[in-house]
Amino acid sequence: MSTTETTTTTTTTSSTNNKEKKEKNYKNKRSRDELAIPKGVDPWKTEPLNKEDVPKRVLYEDSSFATLFPKYREKYLKEIWPLVEEALKENGIECKLDLIEGSMTVTTTKKCWDPVAILKARDLIKLLSRSVPFPHAKKVLKDDFNCDIIKIGGFVRNKDRFVKRRQRLVGPDGSTLKAIELLTKCYVLVQGNTVAAIGPFDGLVLVRKIVEDCLKNIHPIYNIKEIMIKRELEKDENLKKENWERFLPQFKKKNVNNKKKKTIKKKKDKDSAPFAPDQLPRKIDIQMATGEYFLSEEKKQKKQKQERIEKQKESEAKRYQERLQNQIAPSEVERDQKLKQQDLSSNKQQSKDTLLQDSLSSLKQNLKNKNITGNKRKEMASENDQSDFILNKKGKSNK
Repeated sequence: MSTTETTTTTTTTSSTNNKEKKEKNYKNKRSRDELAIPKGVDPWKTEPLNKEDVPKRVLYEDSSFATLFPKYREKYLKEIWPLVEEALKENGIECKLDLIEGSMTVTTTKKCWDPVAILKARDLIKLLSRSVPFPHAKKVLKDDFNCDIIKIGGFVRNKDRFVKRRQRLVGPDGSTLKAIELLTKCYVLVQGNTVAAIGPFDGLVLVRKIVEDCLKNIHPIYNIKEIMIKRELEKDENLKKENWERFLPQFKKKNVNNKKKKTIKKKKDKDSAPFAPDQLPRKIDIQMATGEYFLSEEKKQKKQKQERIEKQKESEAKRYQERLQNQIAPSEVERDQKLKQQDLSSNKQQSKDTLLQDSLSSLKQNLKNKNITGNKRKEMASENDQSDFILNKKGKSNK
């Protein structure tokens, strides 16, 4: 009897526990329904934080960040630094520019009321060191904007290939970079081994994907097309729950043979000598053989002078011979040939002149003949006109 009683008690306790668990689960489900986000409310929207919302002091310990900047940015940072101080002073943050060490530091103060402001100031300093202009870098201090500095130096080893792939991001006249900025709503700057991007978080994710794929030898145009197609498909409510892979462009890798051609080694001739040729003597060895090496400096200078004088004499003798050749009279045969050539050229010119004169004279005669015939016609016409109006003795005209 005792065993049966114990089994019944255990079953009753287990059943009660299961009921309690079910009730708890039901309560959790009900609470979730109550906590559901109402329609028309964006849960991801960041609400701005004002100074009035934080009346008490928030930070009790000072925190600071520092970054180095290149030397070519020194002049620009000097001009702009007062504007940086004004922008950070609103959030209670101090900034220092050290031109000796080439660094920028940002520290919090007692007046700092926003705990995230120091992180935003750190991002601003990084962007300024990466050649981002201040009007664009200033946007990071807003709540809606973030920044991302993408390191691209370690993707490709070959420097020429790296430069070509980096240029693809910019495109001809910056067209691809402009397209990326319009689609992602981000400001993008390609500088050295980094790509700096400023904008909303969704856009920064897309920019990072495009940049990394570009350096992995996938052209940015594929990603740009994909984003544009997705934006169009989002508008269609019928296609929201369907798979979009059939609409998206698919990138296919092409295996290009970049192997170098094998250089064919020339076979040695069997008849050639088995040993290498003798080494040529050095300049010092030649001087030691002639005895010039052991001469004093004065004697060496005298020898150099003598050699120079001898070379000058040789060059003068060559010039003298060239002058003499010009003064030697030519042979009779050569002279006759030259005279014949001159006569032929003169005859050709005379024939040309006679032809021109003949043509001119013929033109003049033609013009004279035309003038004479014209004058005769005028005279005849005037005589006819007069005879028409003269009366005969009978009182009738000649008509």
